[in-house]
Amino acid sequence: MAGSSKKAIFAALIGNSLIAVTKFGAAIHTGSAAMMSEGIHSLVDTGNQILLLWGIRSANRPASPEFPFGHGKEIYFWSFVVAMLIFALGGTISLYKGWQHLEHPTSIENIAINYVVLGFAVVFETAALWVAFKEFNLSRGSRSIVRAIVKGKDPTLFVVVFEDSAALLGLLVALFGLILYQITGNPVYDAIASMGIGVVLILTALILAIESKSLLIGESADPKIVNGIRAILGGDERIITVNEVATLHMGPDFIVATISVDFVDALTSTDLEQAVTQLTRTIKATDPRIKRVFIEAERQLDHHKGLT
Repeated sequence: MAGSSKKAIFAALIGNSLIAVTKFGAAIHTGSAAMMSEGIHSLVDTGNQILLLWGIRSANRPASPEFPFGHGKEIYFWSFVVAMLIFALGGTISLYKGWQHLEHPTSIENIAINYVVLGFAVVFETAALWVAFKEFNLSRGSRSIVRAIVKGKDPTLFVVVFEDSAALLGLLVALFGLILYQITGNPVYDAIASMGIGVVLILTALILAIESKSLLIGESADPKIVNGIRAILGGDERIITVNEVATLHMGPDFIVATISVDFVDALTSTDLEQAVTQLTRTIKATDPRIKRVFIEAERQLDHHKGLT
């Protein structure tokens, strides 16, 4: 999964870094507010992709006595930081630049340059989005796009997909503003386009922040995994009742499962030890992401008392 994420991120990084330089050059040369906003947008995206790569690297560090469950949640933290940067640097600055040009309109020089830059940018962003969406489709399997985003545990892929989609939408907004300016000669449309790009970025940031926050707090494993664990426990004749199966993602590829079961009273301490060992091995074998399994022997009545 990390390999797929890196491929999509590198594609976006190369595209955005090249586009950012071109957009800034065009914005300085022509004085277009929308083009300047697009340059800021691409620069922020470039920085974000570097942060995501750093997050993947940090998340892959091995467990230690200080962090016994590894550093997998680092990728959730950096994804949240990326969302905040899109909001703070991309969205708000674009809104500010647009408002500034709305109050003090300026004409755009050499408008043809903007069209050329936007045309190349659309090609680059479409290619980057195609790579990201291709990898995203591989990871989501048979799930719908919305469900894959809401229930997905690897934020890097959907962050890149959202960033590239927002970038392409921003380019279309900038192009629309440029066309209206050329038709009417009124620079207010360029300023409005800049503000429109800011709105797109802010909405994108909010969606990413909500999803990243949920993962950072701690989401449970996919219901199929939880039901599979329950099926294993429920089919074991040494278990009377499965009290609880609680799972937690410590990273995209690290699941912790804590289990409470009521074993039959006839089992000896040796029998219990063997049962826990066997069940742990069986549960881990069902999915490579299940790294830790903790099984607690607890009477059903005592378990329910503990929950009240």
